[in-house]
Amino acid sequence: MLDRRFILENPDLVQQNCDRRGVKTDVARFVQLETQRRTLQAEVEELSRQANVVSKSIGQAKTDAEREERKEEGRRLREAKDAKQADIDRLGAEASAIHNSMPNLTHAESPVGGEDASREIRRGRVDVRPLGFPVQDHVALAEQHNLIDFEGGARIAGHGFYFLKNEAALLELALQQYAIQRLIRDGFTPMITPDLARGDVLKGIGFIPRGPETQIYSVENHDLNLVATAEITLGGLYAGQTVDADELPIKLCGISHCFRTEAGAAGRASRGLYRVHQFTKVEMFAFTKPEQSEDMLNYFCDLECEIFDGLGIPYRVLDIASGDLGGPAYRKFDLEAWMPGRGDGGEYGEVTSASNCTDYQSRRLDIRFKHKGEKGTHLVHTLNGTAVAISRALIAILENYQQADGSILIPEALRPWVGKDRIGGNGQ
Repeated sequence: MLDRRFILENPDLVQQNCDRRGVKTDVARFVQLETQRRTLQAEVEELSRQANVVSKSIGQAKTDAEREERKEEGRRLREAKDAKQADIDRLGAEASAIHNSMPNLTHAESPVGGEDASREIRRGRVDVRPLGFPVQDHVALAEQHNLIDFEGGARIAGHGFYFLKNEAALLELALQQYAIQRLIRDGFTPMITPDLARGDVLKGIGFIPRGPETQIYSVENHDLNLVATAEITLGGLYAGQTVDADELPIKLCGISHCFRTEAGAAGRASRGLYRVHQFTKVEMFAFTKPEQSEDMLNYFCDLECEIFDGLGIPYRVLDIASGDLGGPAYRKFDLEAWMPGRGDGGEYGEVTSASNCTDYQSRRLDIRFKHKGEKGTHLVHTLNGTAVAISRALIAILENYQQADGSILIPEALRPWVGKDRIGGNGQ
């Protein structure tokens, strides 16, 4: 969330930012409520002070009548304080609702507009190449080679769930190892994270745990939710903690299952593995000093590009426009892989993203750092980035590596873990 004082001092800037991001927020109303709340808070503190003075004076009363008079004065002051406190709570609740709806500020170089305004800034080392034969999508390829059982998953858990089988299961494990080993070489701490998190952690990261707009599966009668990404658990790991400045940046990479309701997702573009309710992801997360976060975002983007260059997958990188950023992100880069079987003649599809959330999440979660020998603490900056989302990486691999004879080559980088160089054909 944004700093309340910053909002009060820069209401026009904050409102303009909300407008650019397509968020309907009444900043002026927040300023009005917060100003009233602060005025009342000062009055409550004064009434409390007066009540304490009266309370201490009761024992000094010389007569019973004087003692009762002072007791009555104390009751009157406490009742007035309680009444004002009720007003503070009411104003505070409305102000907090508006405050929580405000998105992060936006990087000056981020394009302004909706999804279509996002700007391509980079392409991968491998160019999109025509395959020269009728292209099959990953669903058809998986059926041909007995790789994914969508019908079995639907019988077990409903539409959007699936079984990975045979080489698809090996490819999932290979992609995890490939990404994790690369990140370990750069000093990331590998972690396998919980698949559940409390509601306050989700809210701190910026997800809506419950309600009609949620994409989260919640556990009935428990304050627990299935995580949509390891960003939630990795980001919540240091909630309420203060770390030493010398420890920063802290770089973590987490393997987790991800669960999403994907409410409203439908159509051919969502076919097969592209939008599913459960998948595995290797997530990068960093806690940094404020002056380190912009470089860390570029570094995350570079790592994502290196991972997909190493897989031999064509891709493009987009600088995401203001209206498509999501609440916590200050700036966001998406990597979209070329998927020859998507749409009519192939399309790019998002496979990773990297976001700098500055202090938006850390203010909610109260994650701070402290310089040795100095008083006071500072909010860390948080960043997240997808190393590999397995389901969508599988789409890109199966479709880009399909051959004219129907077989599918295994990317060279994954062969040590898969144990073969081809699915079908001579590799059967």
